[in-house]
Amino acid sequence: MYKLLTATVALLISFHCLPMLPQVAHGKAAPSQNSPSMLPVTDGDAYRSSHHAFAAPVILLDVGHGGIDGGTSAQGVLEKDINLAISQKVYLLLRSKGYAVIINRLGDYALSDENRWLNSRSRHTRDLAQRKSLSEEVSTDIVVSIHANWSSKSSTHGPVVLHQKEGRSYLLAQSIQDALNELCGTGRGVVWGKPFYMLNYVKQPAVIVETGFLSNAADRARMSDPAEQKRIAQSIASGIIYYLSVV
Repeated sequence: MYKLLTATVALLISFHCLPMLPQVAHGKAAPSQNSPSMLPVTDGDAYRSSHHAFAAPVILLDVGHGGIDGGTSAQGVLEKDINLAISQKVYLLLRSKGYAVIINRLGDYALSDENRWLNSRSRHTRDLAQRKSLSEEVSTDIVVSIHANWSSKSSTHGPVVLHQKEGRSYLLAQSIQDALNELCGTGRGVVWGKPFYMLNYVKQPAVIVETGFLSNAADRARMSDPAEQKRIAQSIASGIIYYLSVV
């Protein structure tokens, strides 16, 4: 958690450069807050927004991979870097609108390094368990895990959102998928992420957002461009806000 607090200072510098979110997808307006704190939320109850009639939902952004685990890659572009860049922007956009948000990685390090409680020799297992554990330790309402995709077919492209076998997860995935499809001009549907650890073991409604395929040149260029990363982040944030406004 110390890493989160120290790394957040760097985000403050770029915060005012981010464009403000327009009206949420499907015509829903986002809630606002005059002066949102930029510190990571570490206590869901303590940081619940006061402008809601009821306790505001707490969003956990799970930043895929990190540190020794680079994720997939193509042409020198590492998934872990794309995930972090987009997740930081989603975090800032949601915080600027007054939402209570937790982000579990603000730098290039592996979450398995912070897991000293699980007796497992597998770094991958410790990493996944650490991500799941945070969703239980804090009053988390939804979990959005951000990744990049890869395919052996270079023509395969577009964002894909995976969901749990659960209704609220499906609705969250569909909301984000619709927003990303509109941005990218694609018509993909959501996918049941049956084999994925996060979707099987996280108790809250959770989704995995694959923002594009690094194996596709056009997707890779989009995900590597800071301006396009902001647009992707806006679409993800808009999908989250729309879901929260109707569920």
